[in-house]
Amino acid sequence: MPHIHTDVNQHDLTVTAFIVRVDLSEPKVLFHTHRKLQILLPVGGHVELSETPWEAMAHELTEESGYHLGQLKVLQPSSRIRRLTKVVQHPYPLSMNTHDMAGGHFHTDIEYGFVATGNPERNVETGESLDLQWFTRSELDELPTTEIFANVREVYRFLLDEALPHWESVNASDFLTDFPGEYFGE
Repeated sequence: MPHIHTDVNQHDLTVTAFIVRVDLSEPKVLFHTHRKLQILLPVGGHVELSETPWEAMAHELTEESGYHLGQLKVLQPSSRIRRLTKVVQHPYPLSMNTHDMAGGHFHTDIEYGFVATGNPERNVETGESLDLQWFTRSELDELPTTEIFANVREVYRFLLDEALPHWESVNASDFLTDFPGEYFGE
């Protein structure tokens, strides 16, 4: 989806999936070559006006990586609110940030940490990057700064060093992507 807000100092809401695969000889993190930026990035995209960030995460995962929520665990801090009354509780993000996309247009990005234990069950959708690549920690550290944004490397390092060993792995499909009536008193 294209940018919703295009004027100077406006913000688009985006989501990003930082995925680590743990069923290999050592953990590996997922990147794809972004079609427009031609740089290695985790999968993700814009939150449309008619969806929640978690709905956007669900469809971006499938479109860009071939994974679906049922295949993944989402990393969650042990101490967290697990359910609230009359709202749909979303997972806690691994990180949230706002960054300049150039020219004074900003993205506020909600970044989730995911754990995979196998290959994606689906194919990447037509028009999305087919250049999925997995990197070990040492390969991540060796990527030149011309191929990866520093903050992306930092988030993946946090995922590998802190979140993966200390946070809980929760079924990503346990979090709702729609709004059942009972949450809103219907």
